[in-house]
Amino acid sequence: METFTGRVKPTAAAEDMDEDMEEDMEEDFHQDIARSSFADMLHDCDRNNKYYQGIRAAVARVKARGEPVIVLDIGTGTGLLSMMAVTAGADFCYAVEMFKPMAQAARCIVEKNGFSNKIKIINKHSTDVTVGPEGDMQSRANVLLTELFDTELIGEGALPSYEHAHVHLMQTGCEAVPHRARVYAQLVQSEELWSWAHLHPVNVGSSRLLPYPALTRCAGSHAVCDIQLSQLPSHSFTALSPRLTMFSVDFSKPVSSKPQTYSCKFEALCSGQAQVVLSWWDITMDPSDSIVCSMAPSWTYEDPCAAPWRDHWMQSVYFLSEQSSVTKGEELCVSVSHDDYSLWYSLCRQSSHTCAEVPQPSCSCLAHLVWNRPRFGELNDQRRTQSYVQALCEVLQEDSVCLSVSDGSLLPLFAHLLGAKKVFSVESFRMNRQVIEQVLEANQLTGCVELLGGHPEHLSSEEIQGLQVSVLMGEPYFSSSLLPWHSLYFWYCRTALAAVLRPDAVVLPCAASLHMVAVEFKDLWKIRAPCGMCEGFDVSPMDQMIQRSLEFRESREAEPHSLWEYPCHAITHSMEVMTFDFTQCVPKQPLTSQGALPFIRSGHCHAVVMWMEYHLTEDITVSAGLTAPLGAQGQCQWSRHQKQAVFFFSSPRDTPAEGIAHLSYSYTFEPSLGDIQVDFNILPAQ
Repeated sequence: METFTGRVKPTAAAEDMDEDMEEDMEEDFHQDIARSSFADMLHDCDRNNKYYQGIRAAVARVKARGEPVIVLDIGTGTGLLSMMAVTAGADFCYAVEMFKPMAQAARCIVEKNGFSNKIKIINKHSTDVTVGPEGDMQSRANVLLTELFDTELIGEGALPSYEHAHVHLMQTGCEAVPHRARVYAQLVQSEELWSWAHLHPVNVGSSRLLPYPALTRCAGSHAVCDIQLSQLPSHSFTALSPRLTMFSVDFSKPVSSKPQTYSCKFEALCSGQAQVVLSWWDITMDPSDSIVCSMAPSWTYEDPCAAPWRDHWMQSVYFLSEQSSVTKGEELCVSVSHDDYSLWYSLCRQSSHTCAEVPQPSCSCLAHLVWNRPRFGELNDQRRTQSYVQALCEVLQEDSVCLSVSDGSLLPLFAHLLGAKKVFSVESFRMNRQVIEQVLEANQLTGCVELLGGHPEHLSSEEIQGLQVSVLMGEPYFSSSLLPWHSLYFWYCRTALAAVLRPDAVVLPCAASLHMVAVEFKDLWKIRAPCGMCEGFDVSPMDQMIQRSLEFRESREAEPHSLWEYPCHAITHSMEVMTFDFTQCVPKQPLTSQGALPFIRSGHCHAVVMWMEYHLTEDITVSAGLTAPLGAQGQCQWSRHQKQAVFFFSSPRDTPAEGIAHLSYSYTFEPSLGDIQVDFNILPAQ
């Protein structure tokens, strides 16, 4: 999960993006606070309640032994768990928090709730904490509280932190909350998920574009793919194994961070292609495993509606190094290995008797370093590809000279295969060029597309052999883009390249349009909503700190989210609010759009969602947002390959019945910045 998001200037070349880094440091500091996941955790009632139950039980067990209860809370955040411990009867708590703004907030919250005499906030990494008369802690603790987990369980360094704590900070035989964690896995066949890690053959007219051999053999990136598996439709995967318990960790005993491998044997449930391992974990808060907080996706529950929602912990997808056929009833073995911070999975046949230890995956083909997983999915989207192929068929002539501007794009290969006379492609990054060169070589097309370095805005006529470009094309896709309108960099390139374009040159896409819709989220609103009270404790200083950071600059801006993972329904119609004509140069003056959009159903207006649609020709459009008309009840179907821009209101706005209120909007595109400023208000109908 991306806990924090950065910003980028659409007008800037990638190599120039760090020029303003120093002046942005204060802004990034506030952004880190404003867009952290602390609010999401505070809204996670299931998590909070289970922790509280476990803490009460642990404190009671220590008291029953006649010992004073000394608590160490590692990664205290708001201080919530420490306040729970004191309320449960702990004698003293040492609360460790390395993130300075969070440690300051914890002090305010602890003081506001009257616990300053029982809780000491230590602004350090736990491995730097000292024990003794002159140390941070007067004595070792006998209750260990932690919240050091991420979607992969160990990705935030939980194992080294536990290992150090047991050796240096905790008493022997201590209590721990959580007491234990278990990791689960399920082997599946899923063509959709598999398309996020490998390039499939692409049909281009009568030709077939193949991936290069090194890509097909590559184990891929070791980075975890974390998603909301509950939103993955059941028809998009087939379970080949039962749900497997891979390993567990007892946090009340010394923990080792040394690399380890665990295996689990099973019989295949059905025949198919073993491609992907789905994984999640749970934590039990007590030794009897009666208090369980589970990250299992909703489709593992008898009643899917009973599954708690959380965004700070999701589920993980691991891609096998290669797909392999399995037969129903076949004896198989799934192995999971881990180091300090990450997990990886492998599959072996029982006939081999032992599952050999598999090294951590690493990309050897470069493609996984160039294309992220949504990008792989986008390149493998046949419907999207055919839209570009159809558009190119409409605009290409036998004498067409094409110039492509996009990052790591197959579009110039399509143009060549469809009959263009000459094709140039600007690939600013060396690694991108290397990947495209390998695709060309694998398809006996070496030299058919001339790959150019540098940046499009600096392209000279000599680099394209003095030719005039008749087709300027782009997806557009740029790896540095965060928000939908950052792809307008293509427009700036088109403007800079005006001198090398023929007077009658075709620009593809010929235009882009910005669209909006107001939505009510089922759950995502929680990541930005104030918490106020949490389990009986006043955490409003945290809300105030986030709000101050939002007001620094973020309050009038949107942030990127993959909305296919977050159910919502529209409470207005969708609307096109701005159009950008790529056949013309970028204007000198700002473009503005104002208006009002009536609410068509009552509900809570949590946010406004925005996305771009690219008009390849007058009749062919590719959407990076809604991919189907809104449903009868406002159901939204979002692109899985692109993130949409979400403008959250500071608090949910109640929208009354149809026709009683409307959403006013104001957009300003400032050409000198290449950015779009937005403003929204909910007003009564006139």
